[in-house]
Amino acid sequence: MTGKAVELGALTVRRLLPVRGRRLIGSYCFLDRFGPLEFAGTKPMDVAPHPHIGLQTVTWLLDGEIVHKDSLDSECLVRPGQLSLMTAGRGIAHTEETPKENSGWLNGVQLWVALPDAARGMMPRYQCTREQARREVRGSVVTSILGTGSEGVQFHPGAVEDVAVQRGERTELGLEAGWEYGVLLMQGDTNVEGAELVRDTLYYVAPGRGEIAMASREGARVLLFGGPPFGEPVLMWWNFVARTAEEIDAARTAWERGEVFGEVKRYEGERLVAPALVLRPR
Repeated sequence: MTGKAVELGALTVRRLLPVRGRRLIGSYCFLDRFGPLEFAGTKPMDVAPHPHIGLQTVTWLLDGEIVHKDSLDSECLVRPGQLSLMTAGRGIAHTEETPKENSGWLNGVQLWVALPDAARGMMPRYQCTREQARREVRGSVVTSILGTGSEGVQFHPGAVEDVAVQRGERTELGLEAGWEYGVLLMQGDTNVEGAELVRDTLYYVAPGRGEIAMASREGARVLLFGGPPFGEPVLMWWNFVARTAEEIDAARTAWERGEVFGEVKRYEGERLVAPALVLRPR
């Protein structure tokens, strides 16, 4: 699944999920790949205040920095190895920016996790963790972004891992046989079961496998994520993850009226305006 290029202000990202034929992998309903980008004297990421409902955002950096600010008055300078995890619940607004003082690099991913129905109405929360736990596996170093070993709070079973395959090595990782997985080569070279992966292309692994083997000539960084099939209907529009068009319409109206989501007071600039919504008749 190669996804498509999407413009976020001055930044071009590769949207790998959802795509035609694949809307979800476990509870993961969205994946953007940004960078690697080298820059000077510019601010490549500047996403003005915008709303979310019904999801968690998972931001993970390989290089560079992002400043997260939200309507809970949270602020975090996110660096490689740290997890930025925002749980929207019933509604939150946030921003994502390149800080004024930066390394001149931007390289990472953002995943969205669909919240199960039991958690969709919860109060919003934000976590900015220290460096996440790592474990050594023969041939690789695995960082737990979400799941076992991670500080990130989850509401549906799943795991997200950054697998650093070492140069000239082969590694084998265990999988949950009842889960489905996504595999994304973010950096370097790797092959899975002898098949060479293309960078920034999302690969799907159906339930039924108990392990996955990767090998690399020069070293690689691979994103491996998955979980049990979600089992709930999911409707996505703009920044909302919902169940019905009426719920999305209500969230859009609340945002335009300045209700529910709050303000990102620490952001200098105007908030985003919601696009027009045309509800299809049933």
